[in-house]
Amino acid sequence: MGMPRNTGGGGIAVVGIDMLSERAAKMREAVHKSQSITDNMVSILGSFDHRLSALETAMRPTQIRTHAIRKAHVNIDKTLKAADVILSQFDLSRQAEAKILKGPHEDLESYLEAIEQLRNNIRFFNNNKSFKSSDGVLNSANSLLAKAISKLEEEFKQLLSSYSKPVEPERLFECLPNSMRPSSGSPGESNGKNHLSSSHAEHNNGTDNTVYTPPTLIPPRILPLLHDLVQQMVQAVHQQQLVKIYRDTRSPVLEESLRKLGVEKLSKDDVQKMQWEVLEFKIGNWIHFMRIAVKLLFAAERKVCDQMFEGFEHLKDQCFAEVTTGSVAVLLSFGDAIAKSKRSPEKLFVLLDMYEIMRELHSEIELLFRGKSCNEIRESAFGLSKRLAQTAQETFRDFEEAVEKDATKTAVSDGTVHPLTSYVINYVKFLFDYQSTLKQLFQEFENGDSNSQLASVTMRIMQALQTNLDGKSKQYKDPALTNLFLMNNIHYMVRSVRRSEAKDLLGDDWVQRHRRVVQQHANQYKRITWAKILQCLSIQGLTSSGGSNSMGVDGQNNSGVSRALVKERLKTFNIQFEELHQRQSQWTVPDTELRESLRLAVAEVLLPAYRSFIKRFGPMVENGKNPQKYIRYSAEDLERMLGEFFEGKTLNEPKR
Repeated sequence: MGMPRNTGGGGIAVVGIDMLSERAAKMREAVHKSQSITDNMVSILGSFDHRLSALETAMRPTQIRTHAIRKAHVNIDKTLKAADVILSQFDLSRQAEAKILKGPHEDLESYLEAIEQLRNNIRFFNNNKSFKSSDGVLNSANSLLAKAISKLEEEFKQLLSSYSKPVEPERLFECLPNSMRPSSGSPGESNGKNHLSSSHAEHNNGTDNTVYTPPTLIPPRILPLLHDLVQQMVQAVHQQQLVKIYRDTRSPVLEESLRKLGVEKLSKDDVQKMQWEVLEFKIGNWIHFMRIAVKLLFAAERKVCDQMFEGFEHLKDQCFAEVTTGSVAVLLSFGDAIAKSKRSPEKLFVLLDMYEIMRELHSEIELLFRGKSCNEIRESAFGLSKRLAQTAQETFRDFEEAVEKDATKTAVSDGTVHPLTSYVINYVKFLFDYQSTLKQLFQEFENGDSNSQLASVTMRIMQALQTNLDGKSKQYKDPALTNLFLMNNIHYMVRSVRRSEAKDLLGDDWVQRHRRVVQQHANQYKRITWAKILQCLSIQGLTSSGGSNSMGVDGQNNSGVSRALVKERLKTFNIQFEELHQRQSQWTVPDTELRESLRLAVAEVLLPAYRSFIKRFGPMVENGKNPQKYIRYSAEDLERMLGEFFEGKTLNEPKR
């Protein structure tokens, strides 16, 4: 339905105003209704607030009672939970007590768990002192724990004892390198040689990098159990009982292992009374025992301590020290007795052997006997090294003095090398087998070049020997034998030095100087022995100047040489040469080269002179009576006889 059309311009405006008025009226009506509703709502809400306030007032006592009931329920829950915890602790205590009363022997692991549970219970009740019966429970638990630890001590002692057995020697020998294993019996038993012939084989044994594998003293499966027992006892503050049990159990076993090996407890008096051969044998064994004890037995004991007391460093060192003290003391006491015993030259090499083994073991002793508890043992071992070095050095000085002052009257009748010379030279040779040891020994007391110190000692010994030989040479009435004796002995010294390591230390200068001394004595021998006999072959006193060799009527040749004088000269020559041959065939020049050289030097002077004399004056004798009485030897005969000089033949030995 369309609106009426008004063709006039004002009709449209009237219609618009009417519509707006109508709408405004409707809006006023809606506002009035809304205000009325609002007023009604305010009235209703006011009434509701009043009723709610009254209701809250009425409900407050009920709320208070509900809150109290709820709080009571919470408290009851807490109490029930606490009671459950306490009851569970009682439960666990009963279970732990049952296991503890059974003892640790059947099931050690469960026993240790029970002890740990008991400790937890004690901690729990200590933290809950408000519990009415906590004091009684704690007393009971602590008493049970004390009994449990006491049983643990017994179990530790029994378990340790059952697996602590002495190590048999054969088992120890199997841990040694093949080169060091004795063929039978204890070490050294099969070796009957004297020390000088075997010492270097001995003293070099420990210089290589041989790895020693200590024996297993306690089975690996048992050590963790023992460690667990140790842990429980330490927690119970039973360290001293623990140390005592370990010492009393392990110490006798270690000592018995050494006793079976052959270790003896010997005092200084025992050592002093022993024959040298017996003592030398025991020293050789002692060196083996020290190596076996440190590298095998003590090393194995340290391994046991380290594993059993893992986590308790002070106990490791203390227990190891307690167990080894007695055994170490027995071993060191023998070394100390040797170091303090009467000094003698033959002891020097065994002292060096003993010093050498102590030096070899130095780092291992330092490692094994570490810690404050082992201080005394460690210092005792290092102290023995010092005493052995001191005694060896004093023995050096004694030897040097003894060589110089050796007063043996036994002269070697044939002028050969004196026993003292060979003894001293052999002594020096053996010293050079100990070069590294000697150098270390010198460093113990003074700084400086150890090579120079060793060279100085060697030179002093050589000079002492030479001084003594000069004195001994004066025992000979024959100055020719005096010079032969000195020639032989100094040549022996020079040759020995040239063929040994001493040459590098003493130097070429020493060698050349003493070779000249040898030559001087050889020249002196030739001059003293052969000067007089060569005078018999001299032309001097036989001839006058000018003339020929034709013979005159009076038995003289034209030069005025008397046949009788020639015969006298030849007769004297024969007597003197025969006497020299007889005597000096008994003399000795032991060195082949020196002997041939000396014979050649004599022949080079004697034979040309003899040939010349016979050629010139022989015809005067040959034309007379019994020429063979005066010309007994040809030059070849003399040469052959010279070849018999210095052979050391006895008087009754027939001529060749």
